[in-house]
This record gives sequence, structure tokens and C-alpha cells, in this order.
Amino acid sequence: MGSSSLAATPLSLAKSVFSLASSPTRVHRITRHYSSFRASTSVCHEVRSTDLVDLEYAELNLKYKISEEVGHVRIRQHVNPLSSSFSTPAPVPAWDEVYKDPSLPLMVDIGSGSGRFLLWLAKKNAKSGNYLGLEIRQKLVKRANFWVNELGLSNVHFIFANAMVSFDHLISSYPGPLEFVSVLCPDPHFKKRHHKRRVVQKPLVDSILQNIKPGGKIFVQSDVLDVAQDMRDQLDEEAKVLEHVDTVDAEEGWLSENPMGIRTEREIHAELEGARIYRRLYQKKKILID
Repeated sequence: MGSSSLAATPLSLAKSVFSLASSPTRVHRITRHYSSFRASTSVCHEVRSTDLVDLEYAELNLKYKISEEVGHVRIRQHVNPLSSSFSTPAPVPAWDEVYKDPSLPLMVDIGSGSGRFLLWLAKKNAKSGNYLGLEIRQKLVKRANFWVNELGLSNVHFIFANAMVSFDHLISSYPGPLEFVSVLCPDPHFKKRHHKRRVVQKPLVDSILQNIKPGGKIFVQSDVLDVAQDMRDQLDEEAKVLEHVDTVDAEEGWLSENPMGIRTEREIHAELEGARIYRRLYQKKKILID
């Protein structure tokens, strides 16, 4: 992995998330499957976004793999990360117990949700990288780690953590290099007085930049323009350290295609509703400007 040039084929995307490309091929493949799926369903039943999520992640076969201990998971959409109940740093795991090889490059997904996105990437890149999901909703973490065990994966793990409090504490202890960080469709906290609850704030950005390796990448996206602009502004402030990767089919300063090879669940829901996804990809400069 490392700082190889951006790949240009879906095969390269599937082999390594760390070599990014802008290719609509997989989306077109999903669309074809969706068309067949839609044709096979009764016209009396409207296709739901949950059906499309199942289709996108069909190869994981997770639909019926639900832990009796976890049970049905009802998701609380918005959580206040500034609450005192989320102020304690998450304990550092024994990295050699959660990963087969803790020296491999690490991708961290902040706000990993159900975990399907990271599970798919981890399965595709089983020998080339480790994946860590930080999620503030504990039941989602329990279910995601249950799925890790069900799939027999040894390169992905989920931690119940408030990234605003725990990111540096956790990642600075990881034995290998931090190569990729994603923040995908985070809680928007629409009210102006709640904007301070948004996860991408100066302290978190500083922690990411301090830990990520030169050449490492940061990928952010949202279906809410105001949130996307807020994240963009926070990261653009670090122009001495970060550069925007605009060679991946960018328009109006946003990436027009998802470069990850798989869509998140929120992305699928939003696109079904006709929303646009606003994406930015940054890379830490190898030679820093004083």
C-alpha cells in the first residue's frame, strides 16, 4: 500500500482502499443488479432503501446473522457527543488480540454506524490493511463486532468511543501506521447552537494530522451541503499540511464519484431520495511547508 499512485480500475479498488480511484463501474454493476431486482418485485411494492443496502452488501450475507445478546438494534439517530456520559476516553485494546497483524497500515472510520462499510473493505483487503471503526452508539458496536466474528475476519475491529475524546488516545497507541481516515455522513446537528457537537472540529483535525503518516489520506462526505462545507473549511485551514486530491474526477471542488468502491448505507438512502453527496479527499503532504 503506502503512497502508490491512484489506481484506475475497479479491480484495484477492490484490492486496496488505500489506492483510490474514481470509477463508476461498480455503481453501474449495482444499478444493473438493482434493475433486475426491481423487475422481479411486485409493482405494488415500492423498493426501499433498506432493500438496496441489502443488495449492495449482499456478499457479506449479514441479514440473518443477528446475535441473541444484541438482538434487534434500534438506532438513535443523533447523539450529543458533549454529554458527560461520553467524556471518558475509551480503553485501549490489546492490538495484538484484535488484529492478526497489528503492524499493518490502519484505516479509521469515525462514526462507523452499522459497520457494514468497514466489514466490506476488510473482507476485500484481508491481508493488506487493518480497519477500525469508532462509533458512539454502543449497540451498533456490539453488533458489528458480532459480525466480525461471524465472518471470521482478523483485520477489523469496532470500539465504542467518542472520537472527539478518544481518537488521539487510541490511535497513538497503535503499533502500525495510520494511513487513512474517513468521516462519512456524520450527524449534521442542524441547529446552529448545536454545531459545536459536529465531530469534525479543530481538536480532532489536529489529532488526525498528528497521527496520520505523510501521504496518508482523509476522506469526508455528507449529503448535507452545510455539513460538507463545514468539514471542507476545517480541513482547508490546514493547507500547510494537507492538499486536496482533485484529480479524482472533481467538479465544483467536490468529488463527483465515490472513490471507495462501496457506498455507505446513508449514501444509499440519500441517493435514493435524490440527494447529492458532497465529497472531499485530502492527502497529508510528504514535504511540509513552513
